[in-house]
Amino acid sequence: MTTMPQPIPLRFKVDDYYRMIELGMLKDYEKAEIIEGELIRKMPIGDKHAACVERLNEFLRDELGKSVSIRNQQPIKVGEYNEPQPDLAIVKRRDDFYDNGKPTAKDCLALIEVSDSTLDYDRNRKLPLYAEAKIPEFWLVNLQNNTVEVHTEPRESVYSLIRVLRRGETIKSESVPNLEIEVDKILG
Repeated sequence: MTTMPQPIPLRFKVDDYYRMIELGMLKDYEKAEIIEGELIRKMPIGDKHAACVERLNEFLRDELGKSVSIRNQQPIKVGEYNEPQPDLAIVKRRDDFYDNGKPTAKDCLALIEVSDSTLDYDRNRKLPLYAEAKIPEFWLVNLQNNTVEVHTEPRESVYSLIRVLRRGETIKSESVPNLEIEVDKILG
């Protein structure tokens, strides 16, 4: 019996993605991120999600000042085939503000995803990607359950330490000096 050829999905490198944009091949690129070489359309952001991101952004800027850079829904290059856009990224501060290239995994101290309708996607696609890239700390703000999962100690494509914090508890970052925040301040 002869095996028939099967369709094979095309994978794009991050650099290929930007070349397609330059050539006008992609029109709606600002609403997509590239994960495992696939273009993933970004979901619309609801009010609760937007408010949570804004609360966190303001708190991080006030608490951490200019010791780090806080990037809000901007791309982070984590390999040839991956350029996610986490809700918030705490990255090493640079004088050029990454004018000469996006932050990479080595620049990241912590990434934060705020999840409601995207909870499964953030947990099953993005979290392993961040662990594999050795991003030291990842927070998953779970708006469905009013919890914050703090993932640390990345090994291969998993984080070996996971803490689930609830209202009334406080997060103390392991990778960002002087970062401590109550879960209630995140969830509002």
